[in-house]
Amino acid sequence: MATRYPQEFRQRAVELARQHEKPIVQLASDLGVSDQTLRNWVQQADIDEGRRAGLTTEERKELVRLRRENRVLQMEIEILKHASAYFARENVLPK
Repeated sequence: MATRYPQEFRQRAVELARQHEKPIVQLASDLGVSDQTLRNWVQQADIDEGRRAGLTTEERKELVRLRRENRVLQMEIEILKHASAYFARENVLPK
C-alpha cells in the first residue's frame, strides 16, 4: 500500500524540484521517495496552480465522492426493484 506523506512535505519537495538545483532522480532519492512520485507531485501542483490542464485535487476529490454516491444510489435502486417485485408477487398471487 502506498505511504501517505504530509502535505507540507509534498509542497516542500515540489519547491525543491522546481529550483532545479538537483536532478529529480537525485532529489527524490535524498527525500526517500520514488522519482515518479516526485514527478507526479510536481505535475499535480502545476495543475492545481493552473499552469497545466487537468483535474485539480479538489475536482478529483469531488469526482471520487460523486462516483461513490452514484454506486450507493445504484445499489439502492436495485434493492428497491427487488422489493417492489416481491411485493407485487405477494399482492397478485392468491393465498
